[in-house]
Amino acid sequence: MKDKKTVLVTGCSSGIGYATCLMFARNNFATYGSVRDLSKAERIQEITNKEKLPLKIIRLDVNEDESIRIAIQKIISDSGGIDILINNAGYGMFGPIEEISIKEIKEQFETNFFGTIRLIKAIVPIMRKQRNGTIVNISSMVGRFGVPLNAAYVSSKFALEGLSESISFELEEFGIKVILVEPGVIQTDFFHNLKVRGNDTKSPYYKLMDKRIAFLKAAMKNSVSSSDQVANTILHAVNSRDPDMRYVIGNDATNSIHMRNSLSDREFMKWIKDGMFHGKGFGR
Repeated sequence: MKDKKTVLVTGCSSGIGYATCLMFARNNFATYGSVRDLSKAERIQEITNKEKLPLKIIRLDVNEDESIRIAIQKIISDSGGIDILINNAGYGMFGPIEEISIKEIKEQFETNFFGTIRLIKAIVPIMRKQRNGTIVNISSMVGRFGVPLNAAYVSSKFALEGLSESISFELEEFGIKVILVEPGVIQTDFFHNLKVRGNDTKSPYYKLMDKRIAFLKAAMKNSVSSSDQVANTILHAVNSRDPDMRYVIGNDATNSIHMRNSLSDREFMKWIKDGMFHGKGFGR
């Protein structure tokens, strides 16, 4: 019997994935952190070496089947199994749907949604044979409600929520648990990988986009939630004998989801618009 559980975390070069890899490794999990570009993993590799953590950084592109196959083959060869899969790889996109190309929307889904499906399809057979396993999908509070000028990203998270709910039924009898993590605004380097459209002064959406991005920057500056908090929540969920289906993180997420559930559509849309475009309401 293995002395450590094996966990694979995708997208570990920064943000939530970075914090989650370190959290699990420091808690004695045999941790594999994946990155698309190994040159971006120098910082986490330095910490791993310094602290002598049970963490290995591997190359894995969630958009490439062969990359996934090679990575999983290495993990199985090293550890003999995979107990936990944390699907974190993804990026944000802001802009009016009119000005985001079909190609860009497909790319958003390719990474945020289909990348997750690729990993699940590759790892579920391993977990099914083990008769146990945990799949953690990193969603967002906007996987539960829509917000303006964020349609491509929001819809990819809505899709992830539906996927997670559905597969939880079919995997339960094999001892495989499915967990959704829904953070609000987190203090990360989110803007580093963010793709923005409609912020050109020639765009008819420019003024709305300017307000939307200003709102996001202010929300990130004022957020008390961190990547470490998300990582700690994931660790708690994975260690639980009977984890919840969903873990909402941050007062903004908790409050917003409560408002979505308690207000009418018309009332909720007004609440969102007042908050994002008029400086009151949303997230408070």
